[in-house]
This record gives sequence, C-alpha cells and structure tokens, in this order.
Amino acid sequence: MQFFTSINIKPLTPSIDYRHKILLTGSCFTEHIGNFLSDVKFNVLQNPNGILFDPVSVSSSLVSYIQHKQYKEEDLFYLNEAWNSWQHHSRFSNIDKKECLKNINQSQHEAHTFLKEADWLIITLGSAFTYKFTENFNAVANCHKAPAQNFLKHLNSINEIITVFDNAIHQLFHFNNKLKIIFTISPVRHLRDGVVDNNRSKARLIEAVHHLINKFERLYYFPAYELVIDVLRDYRFYDVDLAHPNYAATQFVLENFSASCFDEATRQLMGEMKKLTIAKKHKPFNPQSELHKKFLQQQLAKAKHLQAEHPYLDLSEELGYFEKS
Repeated sequence: MQFFTSINIKPLTPSIDYRHKILLTGSCFTEHIGNFLSDVKFNVLQNPNGILFDPVSVSSSLVSYIQHKQYKEEDLFYLNEAWNSWQHHSRFSNIDKKECLKNINQSQHEAHTFLKEADWLIITLGSAFTYKFTENFNAVANCHKAPAQNFLKHLNSINEIITVFDNAIHQLFHFNNKLKIIFTISPVRHLRDGVVDNNRSKARLIEAVHHLINKFERLYYFPAYELVIDVLRDYRFYDVDLAHPNYAATQFVLENFSASCFDEATRQLMGEMKKLTIAKKHKPFNPQSELHKKFLQQQLAKAKHLQAEHPYLDLSEELGYFEKS
C-alpha cells in the first residue's frame, strides 16, 4: 500500500559540482539549503541582504549587487535604539551608525564580486506580499517592527512578479553570462496572512516562476514547496507553530535536492565532507588522551588526502583545526 504521493523530479542538467560557486538568496528556507551546502564544503554565499521574503525585495537586491550599490548614511534610519536599513534584515542593525553602514557595504561588495563569478543562483521565494510605505508607496524588505499604520500590505499580481524578475534576470545574464538560476518556493506557511491568503500568495509565486522558466533558458525549478505540502502532507512534519517544516521534513527536502541536483560522484564526495565536518565538531571526553590524538591524526590525514585529490576544495579550516588541536 502506498502512503505517499510520488513526485517526479527531473535531474538537473547540468548538475551542480564542487567546482561551482553558488549564491543563495531569499526566505528563511534559503538558509536551510545554504547551511546544508556550506556544511559539506561547497563554495557558497547566502543572503547578502539577510532573509528576504517577497519578489520585489529579492529582485531589487540582486540588481543592487550587479550595480555594486554602496549605501549612504541617509539610507539608514533610527528605530528601537538601533540603526537599520529598510532593504536589509535586522541582522545588519547596529547601535553604531557607521558600523551598520560598513557591514552593509562590505556585504554589497562581497555579493557583487561573488555574483560576477557565480555558476548558480538559488532563489527561494516565501511570499507574494510586499509592504510599502503609505506615504510614497516605496517597498521595504523588512519593517523592523515599525508601527503597522506606516505600511500598506500589497499582494503582488502574477504580472507584477514576472515584471520585476524579468528585468532582474536580463541584467543578471548580461552581468554573468554563465549564470544558471534555480527557483524554489518556500514550504513555510505564512499563517499570519491567513490560510486563504497564504495559498493565494504561494499560488502566484508558483505561476510567475513557471512563466519565467518557460521564457528563459538556464532557469530551473526545484519543488521544495510541493515535497512538503503535497508529498508529506501531514502536520507531524511541522514544528509546533504548524507553519515551519520540522527537521524530518527539511531533511526530506534536502535529500531530494541532493538526488536531483548532484551526480553520483559529487554525492559521494559530499558524504566524505560530511564525515570530516562531523569529526571537526566532535567534543572529546579527554582532549589529552592518546586515543583522541590518534583520532586527530587520522582526520588530518583524511583531510590532506581529500585536499590533494580535489585541489578546488577549501579545507584550510579543517586542516588548521586538526593540526593545532
């Protein structure tokens, strides 16, 4: 008896490998994918603006990386005893105005440089809702707990989503002619919008993304949303808030991502990298014991062997750790 709906995910062609540079941007589910790739030593840069949920914020941030935009003091505002940017997540907020600006512009520079050489861009969209100032209708990426009456909540139409990404994708491909883009829709349910409006929001994102994929070459879709909503289909795969997929659901999505986006040789190397990172996180009962010293020597030898066999990997952190510990 079959208890799950099967889903046919076409293998990514060409597949992702360890020689590739991968930039990730978008909602909080972006960071599940980004942390997974980072843990197994892929060359990644994730969320240079911090977490972004809506198409307008994501597309405008990508254009800002292309243009190498540098923010000025007048782009910041003071609220809740910190300096903030309307276009950045609160992880950039700082009690020191100059420090806030420095961190934002360093991230902009890093994103510009990385995107120019990136092989893959992974975009995860969370919501079709955009928040705009009531006085001038300018969109914000983060409301920073400002009073709700300052903003207008706008559900973007399919055409509006297509338009902002159509413009961004043309600029991206002109800026980096080898870039390939994977779109995903976050399976996180935005229940604050209400169940009906959450479904309307996700439906508009899905329709707009598939329109873009049919229009452009080098665009792909990974069904993270469908894997949770349509394959798992059960509240036991959600956290206590009934909105965020739990560990089991997230791992299920990542396993399918690996199976569809990497070839067999890359997946085998990912397994070796995972063993190495787990070994680095190991907390010994007795760090001075001969047994632990032998363990460190074994891991150092493995790291040196992998580095020699795959010189494009950056194992400097692991090599340094096992040598000094």
